[in-house]
Amino acid sequence: MSNVPKNTNATVMPCMRYRDAPAAIDWLCSTLGFERNLVVPNEDGTIAHAQLSYGNGMVMLGSIFDTEYGRLMKQPAEIGNRVTQSIYLVVNDADAVYERATRAGAPILMELKDEDYGGRGFTLRDPEGHVWSIGTYDPWTD
Repeated sequence: MSNVPKNTNATVMPCMRYRDAPAAIDWLCSTLGFERNLVVPNEDGTIAHAQLSYGNGMVMLGSIFDTEYGRLMKQPAEIGNRVTQSIYLVVNDADAVYERATRAGAPILMELKDEDYGGRGFTLRDPEGHVWSIGTYDPWTD
């Protein structure tokens, strides 16, 4: 068995679930700047699978379903608005994203600031409680 990663754009992609996945997709695109790469809706308006890209990164998401995989996850609202993971999004202009996020009403958990280790960033909660850190720090180059 080889542990060599596949030669592709990005080899790690967070997978998330949302109660209102169509609204989450709209919010992630309009507020954080993701682009719809693939969205597979079900007849009832839920999302079977979606891929949202940001540069060479991607998140995959879908609606909450009572399936074997779905039962492995809890939503932040189900566990005291806590999360067991968060996502870091590398951006060119953290101030511009911060402005869009505050206009969209996102709760800011950690205010926009210059970091001691380099970069500028902030942390927010999306409409369903998932935590996102957004900043200019690039661990590949900084």
